[in-house]
Amino acid sequence: MTDVPMQGGSISEGIIGTPRFVNPVLALSDSDRDMVSLIYSGLMRKNPDGSLIVDLAEKYEVSKDNLTFTFTLKDKVYFHDGKRVTADDIIFTINEVKDPIIKSPYRGNWEGVSVEKIDEKTVKFILKQPYALFLENATFGIMPAHLWQGSPIELNNANINPIGSGPYQVENLNKQSDGIINYYNLTSFKKFVLGRPYIKKITLRFYPNENDLISALQSGQVDQASSITPSNARILEEKNYRVEYSILPRVFGLFFNQNQAQIFTDKHIIEAINQAIDKDRIVNEVLQGYGVVIDDPIPPNMIAYQKLSTQDISSHEERLQKAQEILEKDGWKKGEDGFLQKTTTGKDKKVKSTTNLEFSISTGNAPELAKSAELIKQDLESIGMKVDIKTFEIGNLNQSVIRPREYDALLFGQIINHESDLFAFWHSSQRKDPGLNVAMYTNAKIDKILEDASITIDEKSRIKKYAQFEDEIKKDMPAVFLYSPDFIYIVSKNLQGLDINHIISPSDRFSNSYLWYTQTDNVWRIFSK
Repeated sequence: MTDVPMQGGSISEGIIGTPRFVNPVLALSDSDRDMVSLIYSGLMRKNPDGSLIVDLAEKYEVSKDNLTFTFTLKDKVYFHDGKRVTADDIIFTINEVKDPIIKSPYRGNWEGVSVEKIDEKTVKFILKQPYALFLENATFGIMPAHLWQGSPIELNNANINPIGSGPYQVENLNKQSDGIINYYNLTSFKKFVLGRPYIKKITLRFYPNENDLISALQSGQVDQASSITPSNARILEEKNYRVEYSILPRVFGLFFNQNQAQIFTDKHIIEAINQAIDKDRIVNEVLQGYGVVIDDPIPPNMIAYQKLSTQDISSHEERLQKAQEILEKDGWKKGEDGFLQKTTTGKDKKVKSTTNLEFSISTGNAPELAKSAELIKQDLESIGMKVDIKTFEIGNLNQSVIRPREYDALLFGQIINHESDLFAFWHSSQRKDPGLNVAMYTNAKIDKILEDASITIDEKSRIKKYAQFEDEIKKDMPAVFLYSPDFIYIVSKNLQGLDINHIISPSDRFSNSYLWYTQTDNVWRIFSK
């Protein structure tokens, strides 16, 4: 006899924030995206291991030049309201996300892509140039055109009462008197194309802040909670809650603006900074161990190549000593105030100028960033660098500091959802707003590598290019890379079938929710296959 998953049971999950746009085109907040992940289906679906499987599609064909993708829908695919999913729904959805008036945050993924209807079940996507990750685009949720046509997308009632073709459908919802949603009750969709989900009911409850979410968890109002801060996760783990975690593809680092602070043109200074910062201490004290130290611009688990083991096993004291030696050889000496300075002689060998080794670090006022900045300051001042920390409210940081590039060094996190996002952070064309090349980095070789990688279909060849990209970045040192944090998930002890090992964004935890289960049946092993 063996245990097999059985249909039935329920779970309730607490989420910070309230959904407003429960549709794939406009989903902005984590709560929006969580709902979209449960309610909508795409032509393809991402597996927990990062691989792709067909979802609404029965099959797809790719032309030899990798410019045409033809998808054929399965015979019986339905929306939650009983209407069939057709080629018209796919074309409507893609045209909505591409509409410049709507300003979808996902519009960039579809630039240069046109879509044509072949028949009721078949659509053809035509690309202007090969794009290695186009199949990931095909996981985009398909919207029912009959519900959305004829009214502005942001005003449509389907934002609050969404209908998709995904594993779960809305049974009912509860609102406060001011219209804010308290919770949604979702029920499994019998006609979900990959099979009816095991768990019958999922309740999503929404809270304004983490304290309220933790209280709901401890009172039993919810079984699960996502996106918990490391300090609270550690407390809950000590209280015997089940804590699951996985590395997120986020790269936190110190990015240097050579245009504003000339000292960063000196690689010796950046190498000394890299040696002096105790990254392990940041991971242990700020992230409570929920994260990993990094030395590269590509986050762990993102690209499947074996990085050469170059991890420095020196103690922090040894690294501090090495940092001081680097600076001494470069001519830096401590002045009367204990901070480093360098005296240079002019061409006439009489005029001397003194440069102080001082700069500011700008960052957000989020607790983890502010605390990390303080630890970095302590490490750098211990070797004689004078550091001023400037913290800003996150919105202010973006508008007044990052967009005009008004900072010496920026303590910042890059969200890298796909390897193609590396272009936005490192290509020289992205140095000015709205580009995200915050290190103001220019390297023609890097530009070429990133351009080539985006159109290289063969995975092994593409991986080789990203390995070259990392090598080049290490030579130039436009940033010091610090850590990648974990996604932290407090999970019901009864839940089985969960897999978050290759999670890209928090809503990905629901990608295989149709395979989750809380109840089992005991059957003869021969019948379990």
